[in-house]
Amino acid sequence: MTLTEENGIGTASRRWALLVTVGAGLLLITLDNSILYTALPTLTADLGASVTQGLWIINAYPLVMAGLLLGAGTLGDRIGHTKMFVTGLVIFGLASVLAAFAPTPELLIAARAILAVGAAAMMPATLALIRINFPDERERNLAIAIWGSLAVVGAALGPIIGGLLLQHFWWGAAFLVNVPIVVAAIVAIVVIRPASEADPGKRWDAVSSIQVMVGLAATVYAIKEIGHRPPSLSVVAVSLTVAAIGFTLFVRRQRTLDQPLLEFAIFRNPAFTAGVLAAAASMFAIAGIQLVTTQRYQLVAGFTPLESGLLVSAIAVGSLPTAMLGGAFLHRVGLLVLICGGLTLSAVGVLVTVIGFGTSFGLLVAGLLVTGAGLGAAMAVASTAIIGNVPVRRAGMASSVEEVSYEFGSLTAVALLGSLLAMIYSVTVDLPDGAPPAAGEALVDALAVAEGDQAVIDAASSAFDTAYLGVMGTVAVMLAIGAAITGILLRRHVPGTASQLPSEH
Repeated sequence: MTLTEENGIGTASRRWALLVTVGAGLLLITLDNSILYTALPTLTADLGASVTQGLWIINAYPLVMAGLLLGAGTLGDRIGHTKMFVTGLVIFGLASVLAAFAPTPELLIAARAILAVGAAAMMPATLALIRINFPDERERNLAIAIWGSLAVVGAALGPIIGGLLLQHFWWGAAFLVNVPIVVAAIVAIVVIRPASEADPGKRWDAVSSIQVMVGLAATVYAIKEIGHRPPSLSVVAVSLTVAAIGFTLFVRRQRTLDQPLLEFAIFRNPAFTAGVLAAAASMFAIAGIQLVTTQRYQLVAGFTPLESGLLVSAIAVGSLPTAMLGGAFLHRVGLLVLICGGLTLSAVGVLVTVIGFGTSFGLLVAGLLVTGAGLGAAMAVASTAIIGNVPVRRAGMASSVEEVSYEFGSLTAVALLGSLLAMIYSVTVDLPDGAPPAAGEALVDALAVAEGDQAVIDAASSAFDTAYLGVMGTVAVMLAIGAAITGILLRRHVPGTASQLPSEH
């Protein structure tokens, strides 16, 4: 079905039913980004996975997805976003079953990559369908704010659901939970039949997607190698060279194509660029905080997976009010206050969390709530800044750029902060004489080989706490940098100014 933007879905009830449906798809995607954080210690033990394999089990998903997103958005513009959404759901459901019963780390990594293919097909379609089917600007602002808050909620619910499932089932249940949601969403989208503007004349370029994926994979590999002790300078150099070649070829190819996957001209709009940076910085913070906090409180403090998941859910609890209010009052408050102010508030929240880590558990939780409040405001309106500042014919492209920014934020957080965590641990750990050498590599290894030696356990736990504080400090710095840059880009978007392009364009 091909309808104009003005027509959209005929009734308000069907539009909001569509939001619920695509929101369910977004929840699946974001849940699978974080659901393994609490399951990772159990999963790696059951499969006999190494620390590196554990990181790739997490990273294969955002890495493949980020590489495919630009192409998926453009393909959605060509064949219709409804068709892309349903196709993604089917692939996602089948891959979930494969991941649940994977007998080896290698097969699980492969299944996570296939999951990413389905997620890449779905994710741009979720936001593009909102852009097409909500022609009224204020209604669309609220819908996009709800969409953005779901990204935070999904990321925060992942560790909780993962922990809850581990208390009653094996780790594979973390994937099987996707299947009934996939089935329900497919039925709903068939019933709703949303408007989906297909453009058969739009070209899709697979080569560009491959070039982006090569660049991203090589970059991540270089980051991981830098985190090793000692790093191999030759491996780092080769990886960075491959990354540079991949990205350079991608940029050159886009400039020669009549219909590129990415038109760099859209970044000339400072609001669009600020939205992209805010989305990336927010997901970097969420993924980084969840990754290290769930590990620290399970491995050092003895929390159960569910308890550690509930702890980091404070970010989602803090984000919901500000996300809803931000979307509702964007037309009055403006992008500058909500994006720059939100990132600034979240940086303060991380610092409060760090202070609470050494003094008061209640203050730590309060810091996570404040962090979530800032991120909720920034993420909710970052989506509007992105999707609202391109013509509707580029809805798929803009949606893809936003999703790449989300996934790149998560991807770099796991790769960079995971490597930083390991590096600080290995540099600062002060093991007693005669301790097994493996105890100096990672806390999980130290606990495995300590054989009840409390001196080894205490030394490893102390080093991990130091690493935890180093990672959290890095997150605060990155948020502060993001606030400064978006503040400059949005300096003209003060209260009362337009947040997006006119609706007729």
